[in-house]
Amino acid sequence: MAAPNLPAGLHVFERGWLSANNILFTGGDETALVDSGYCTHSPQTLSLVESILGSRPLDVLVNTHLHSDHCGGNAALQARYPDLRTLIPPGHAQQVANWDPIALTYLPTGQLCPQFNFTQALQPGDSTRFGAEMWQVHAAPGHDPYSLIFFEPQSRLLISADALWENGFGVVFPELEGAEAFSEVAATLDLIERLNPKTVIPGHGRVFAYAPEALAHARQRLDSFVSNPSRHARHAAKVLLKFKLLEIQRQDFNEFVRWAVATPYFMQIKDKFFADIPVTAWVEQLSAELVTAGVAKRDGILIENR
Repeated sequence: MAAPNLPAGLHVFERGWLSANNILFTGGDETALVDSGYCTHSPQTLSLVESILGSRPLDVLVNTHLHSDHCGGNAALQARYPDLRTLIPPGHAQQVANWDPIALTYLPTGQLCPQFNFTQALQPGDSTRFGAEMWQVHAAPGHDPYSLIFFEPQSRLLISADALWENGFGVVFPELEGAEAFSEVAATLDLIERLNPKTVIPGHGRVFAYAPEALAHARQRLDSFVSNPSRHARHAAKVLLKFKLLEIQRQDFNEFVRWAVATPYFMQIKDKFFADIPVTAWVEQLSAELVTAGVAKRDGILIENR
């Protein structure tokens, strides 16, 4: 199926899974970029932006939420464009201002995010200009308690971040921390249904034409997690391992296990949901499942990304 047509002056850089997609607006008086990818991909992010803007500056940077794959390129963009205004969700504004990488989850998840600053916190219920159009700002808790999504009602275009992908949604991290957030995922899916978009630009994966089947699939997936929280926890642990593989590409398996043991968020999941399994055996199990799924490879003493 061909990708939906996008309005003039809107460019989507589909980045894969280590980096979130970037959405660049060049219409109107100011340029704007939504999400900046992971820090190790910053040179590519800069190259992609400059390939469209040329000598024109980037004026505004917006983050849907502050996970490292969505804001890891902020510092590089701020260095490249000194007058850049950066807009972030309100929930972690104080932690960014004081730069607390623990509260921002970068150290606990074993991920990287260079320190950045921000100009303003976006508020749900407001509208903001991207390119030539005004976009509605909506709260979309669940995957992240402070995540935002953006909707342009004339073209019915939705920037959904990790609240809705073509085949699901992002890990519900607050559930792993003891909060009851599956209901927030359901409420966010209900919001998207009410918005009734025509086209969805997800945080990961290709741009897709919205259809009720996408929400039905997401709700089915959510129901499976609600009925079996340990299934969701196991999925989350594999996501953390896969993210690390995307970053490093290949590593001695014993070092891979040592990284997992030293990663507080990973061990928090294990201790809460899988306390009876020795940690090395658990990483072996999860890695074997990644290999079976075709997204990792074991080659002797090495584990590799695929």
